[in-house]
Amino acid sequence: MEPSKASAYSRHDQNRIQCADAKSLFRYPGSLLLNLGAFFLPALYGTLSKLWVANIDSSQVVLTDVYTYIGIVAEVLNDAFPRSAWNVIGDKSTRSVRSRLNLAYTLMIATATQGFTLMVIFLGYPQGLASAFVPEEVRGISLTYVRLSSVQFLTSATEAALSSSTRALDNPDVPLIFSSAKFIINIVLDLLIISKFHVTEAKPTIVSQAVVRLVCDVVSVLTGLLYFSLVVVRKVQKEPDERQHLSIGLSAFMTLLKPSVYTFTESAIRNAIYLWLVNRIVQMGETYATAWGVFNTIRWGLVMVPVQALESSTLAFVGHAWGAFRASSDTTHPRASRKEILSRSITEGKWVTTDWVL
Repeated sequence: MEPSKASAYSRHDQNRIQCADAKSLFRYPGSLLLNLGAFFLPALYGTLSKLWVANIDSSQVVLTDVYTYIGIVAEVLNDAFPRSAWNVIGDKSTRSVRSRLNLAYTLMIATATQGFTLMVIFLGYPQGLASAFVPEEVRGISLTYVRLSSVQFLTSATEAALSSSTRALDNPDVPLIFSSAKFIINIVLDLLIISKFHVTEAKPTIVSQAVVRLVCDVVSVLTGLLYFSLVVVRKVQKEPDERQHLSIGLSAFMTLLKPSVYTFTESAIRNAIYLWLVNRIVQMGETYATAWGVFNTIRWGLVMVPVQALESSTLAFVGHAWGAFRASSDTTHPRASRKEILSRSITEGKWVTTDWVL
């Protein structure tokens, strides 16, 4: 990039920051607040579900962690395409709204296809997951629970793609909507079916809890997709020059594939180490596996919820800033110097580049 152009870009962004009204400074906190809600509700239900199952049979609490470990296996793929959304779909300076939505649709289809493939594999062979993540003492009754939980490969993949793409599109309310729907339906069905106050005559079992969770996962994904289509797409279609039909294609897939190689590699290494640790703990017996599951639930609620909310909000704004930097460059693949990365024009620009306001 030419020095004169870089300095012009710096002055331009500094003027934008200085002229921004006070309301714009609340855009990042507003996004952070919605993301906190979206991550907090699943963590809260994870804690409550252990309490429900403990009332049914305390020895089977460890089975509820199978759902968590399946989610971690799925995360290896869910961290590939969805995590590339921040700098691809989040680029609002060099991509049109229609182009970003086409990328979002392609992301959802590709990720859901991966999840569907894994779901079919483990529905047919649940013994693989059971032997790795279920203590031997309760492994005999775990296959049905594992099969029901395997549907999470599809639902979590769709949720991950939907969450990442809509946050990159400055709509963090979409993940909050389907997280809220899942939480509310889960609580209502758990109270009616598996709690101490259940209204059914049949005695609740661990399978009942798995069925409830399966229904809620499917309903929440459908709710999120419906909200996405009704709110985000219709809002975009009202904008001038953006009335072309939305579509998916190979070019959009290849655009997402290139940066996804790095995110997939990092996720595969990180989660492989974690799953190896979990497998070692499970092999130590039911008591250790249960204790680890309880600790992990507490850790997730106290540490990972705020960390993930901060990460999601920050990445969305960094993606916008990166797109603005690309737009100011003469080349298709610009390279920023350390001074430019640390400059005030880029780091502070992320506070005002989003269209979404709480």
